[in-house]
Amino acid sequence: MSGSRKEFDVKQILKIRWRWFSHQASSNSTVDSQQGEFWNRGQTGANGGRKFLDPCSLQLPLASIGYRRSSQLDFQNSPSWPMASTSEVPAFEFTAEDCGGAHWLDRPEVDDGTSEEENESDSSSCRTWNSELWCWNNNKYRPVIYNHLYTGERGISLHRTSNSSQTLSSCHTMEPCSSDEFFQALNHAEQTFKKMENYLRHKQLCDVILVAGDRRIPAHRLVLSSVSDYFAAMFTNDVREARQEEIKMEGVEPNSLWSLIQYAYTGRLELKEDNIECLLSTACLLQLSQVVEACCKFLMKQLHPSNCLGIRSFADAQGCTDLHKVAHNYTMEHFMEVIRNQEFVLLPASEIAKLLASDDMNIPNEETILNALLTWVRHDLEQRRKDLSKLLAYIRLPLLAPQFLADMENNALFRDDIECQKLIMEAMKYHLLPERRPMLQSPRTKPRKSTVGTLFAVGGMDSTKGATSIEKYDLRTNMWTPVANMNGRRLQFGVAVLDDKLYVVGGRDGLKTLNTVECYNPKTKTWSVMPPMSTHRHGLGVAVLEGPMYAVGGHDGWSYLNTVERWDPQARQWNFVATMSTPRSTVGVAVLSGKLYAVGGRDGSSCLKSVECFDPHTNKWTLCAQMSKRRGGVGVTTWNGLLYAIGGHDAPASNLTSRLSDCVERYDPKTDMWTAVASMSISRDAVGVCLLGDKLYAVGGYDGQTYLNTVEAYDPQTNEWTQVAPLCLGRAGACVVTVKL
Repeated sequence: MSGSRKEFDVKQILKIRWRWFSHQASSNSTVDSQQGEFWNRGQTGANGGRKFLDPCSLQLPLASIGYRRSSQLDFQNSPSWPMASTSEVPAFEFTAEDCGGAHWLDRPEVDDGTSEEENESDSSSCRTWNSELWCWNNNKYRPVIYNHLYTGERGISLHRTSNSSQTLSSCHTMEPCSSDEFFQALNHAEQTFKKMENYLRHKQLCDVILVAGDRRIPAHRLVLSSVSDYFAAMFTNDVREARQEEIKMEGVEPNSLWSLIQYAYTGRLELKEDNIECLLSTACLLQLSQVVEACCKFLMKQLHPSNCLGIRSFADAQGCTDLHKVAHNYTMEHFMEVIRNQEFVLLPASEIAKLLASDDMNIPNEETILNALLTWVRHDLEQRRKDLSKLLAYIRLPLLAPQFLADMENNALFRDDIECQKLIMEAMKYHLLPERRPMLQSPRTKPRKSTVGTLFAVGGMDSTKGATSIEKYDLRTNMWTPVANMNGRRLQFGVAVLDDKLYVVGGRDGLKTLNTVECYNPKTKTWSVMPPMSTHRHGLGVAVLEGPMYAVGGHDGWSYLNTVERWDPQARQWNFVATMSTPRSTVGVAVLSGKLYAVGGRDGSSCLKSVECFDPHTNKWTLCAQMSKRRGGVGVTTWNGLLYAIGGHDAPASNLTSRLSDCVERYDPKTDMWTAVASMSISRDAVGVCLLGDKLYAVGGYDGQTYLNTVEAYDPQTNEWTQVAPLCLGRAGACVVTVKL
């Protein structure tokens, strides 16, 4: 061929490479040895200990590039460079422009045996060796790898390799590459699924047909299995459906199935009121957990007194426990509205029984439940009369008013039903024989949570040396919530409930002892000022007995008091009644069987274990049996004809020998005896104690180091304490009362 330039296409260059690399070894042992070392990249060569790159391992397509035949350069005479004859592999020379943008890797380096001075004069030259192109760069010859087909540009790359696994760097420019790169395609999964969706719409590459009703839906097994555990189990196990081209989906609504198949490809799904139940049931079958969760959240937003019962039943049937729980709680919270809707009277007897058995209904009284049951029975009297006695057993009849029970006995619905009459008589005995109530306890004597009222914790000592906040406890939700603040700071005051209002009496504000009284209305959340007591008192006990409110003992800032004042709500004034036999401050007071009990406290020298009770009809105080331990700051409440003394301390707080108490004692006025019962989990001084429902609550207190926010409840029937929700604020000496809202 003639001419100074010659164009080689890819096939020509590959042909030359193949001919050279498959060339038989010559008889020259030196050359053979050096060539063998060259092919075994990473091995040490005989000349200079160089490590060479195996050109065959790169397997790169060579681009068509321009070159000039070099007549000046000849490597054949160099002892360290094994070369084929120029007739077989011509030498090429590239311009500085061709070589200037070459890419370099780490190794190897090739020394042609010439000095740096000689090479510097030829710094822009490139030469061929073993059909590979080598160019001068940084005082060394280095191998060239063509990159035209990878970058789309006409040019060459110069590379140094670091190890035998090094491959061509994904460089898109002619700038040097400094390190390897990791490529992540943007939106790769989205674009792939878009393509799959396109195949679905055009019914291409589909390998299964789902049959629902009269609709045939083609799809791809791989896509279905990647989204649905149901299909994954079907197609990856040795079952009949795995080998079938058509699969019948029994009991599946066709439109819902098609919507969910589309979701498998797109990740999008339209939820509407008219398709949500079908979608949810189908998604449950196909085990599409994300769709199930989305449908459940959609239904939660749609809850209303008119549909909550239906959603509750549907969730139960589908096994959607979270949705069922939310729908059930909504039903319980809005039960007064629910029973006025059509869904309630259409419920089967089994569902009515589940509702009536719940303790969580938000109702004002048990009479409401009984009236709801009668409404349900009368909706289909002939069919439902037979279920009346079974359902009546879920009504807490002993908690109904006596006059209500008398009306029931004469009701035609109950008069001829023997089982109903037995239940009514049981309730009447509960009222007629109060002394036998401990023996008559049953699930029907346990009040529902909403009917027992709300627990209020008022004020107390906290880390700021005086809490003014009030928080309430909801038994149904097991939560404490701040509701109000007192008008000023009060410590060691008393609180009692009169006409569903909280009366805050006496105490001290940090500077002086108070005689002021304030009244808080929980319904209106307002405060009003009441007439003050005749005596300033802190550390007093307050209770309501047969209408009037009593302020017992305390300290006036100078001395311990044994005086007692009574507030007459009709006359709206305070009057003194008989004094106690012993002065008492931080005294516990409670009402039991028509008498006012003053328990423990301090008299100025030590804590007391004496107890006395006041009879309002005789205006006299009478000593009772002493407790087993001295207690100041004791919490006192009553349940089922018994008096409980809880916690406190057994010496003045200023005494270093003062010990806090976790023990609980129970007083029976019939036997005039104290009996120890289960102790609290921790010691509590200045603990607030109150009865809520059928349990005794110990709220806050002081354990010797911390103002406690913990609360525990005592079940007298099991003699066990259990932890309940903690207060929002740790406090000791809080006054705890129950209010029916």
